[in-house]
Amino acid sequence: MRKLVACLACRNQGSRLYGKPLQNLDIENRITILEYMISALKSYPQISEIVLGISEGFDNIVYKEIAEKNGVRYIVGSEEDVLSRLIECCEKVNGSDIFRLTTESPFTFFEAIDEAWQLHVKEGSDLTALDNLPDGSGFEIIKLEAYQHSWIKGEKRHRSELCSLYIRENKSEFNIFSIEIPIEIKRTDIRLTVDYPEDLILCRAIYKEFNYLAPRIPLIKIIDFLDRNPDLKELVEPFIDEGLKTMYL
Repeated sequence: MRKLVACLACRNQGSRLYGKPLQNLDIENRITILEYMISALKSYPQISEIVLGISEGFDNIVYKEIAEKNGVRYIVGSEEDVLSRLIECCEKVNGSDIFRLTTESPFTFFEAIDEAWQLHVKEGSDLTALDNLPDGSGFEIIKLEAYQHSWIKGEKRHRSELCSLYIRENKSEFNIFSIEIPIEIKRTDIRLTVDYPEDLILCRAIYKEFNYLAPRIPLIKIIDFLDRNPDLKELVEPFIDEGLKTMYL
């Protein structure tokens, strides 16, 4: 029986913006990026469990409290070896496949989960990906065995936060499937990840506009909103090229 586990790597260290997953999308109601993502993932039946992969270190103890508060499980592992943390997350709950997204990117294209999971299983895929989306809104589904193989065969750089790098660099060793996405969603000129204070301003504005739809805010509504508010897009425009460099690694 296949079991899809959302494995969320968490840490507070960061040179540009400290504690990115813990930044509030909603300041008044204290809704953090990470807790918004957990609530969204809980609303999809395809996700069997959510496990936090917490980095070692005193600064990250708070994530244990968040896991307990939100009724999800967690593991604690190497700060640098992110790949091993995701593998441990899946193994902890006897999962077969990993649902991977970054914990500083709240507005994932969740609408594609059902199709992606069905096709991942049907095609016998090692990696099922969505590319050409706004930076921060994509996700990957990876067979646990593929990540285990990547950890064994890969180098230190393959075990970093670029967890799927070995698979994408060695495509002949894996079955990779790409989900076709609607043309109106193919917007790499839009950035929806929080790495700088300006990113956080933009994401808070989005949440304020659409909080009545939370935790399932449709990506197309976000794109339309930003097209109508070019001043918000301009805030993060200097960081777009930087994000694109690693988006498809």
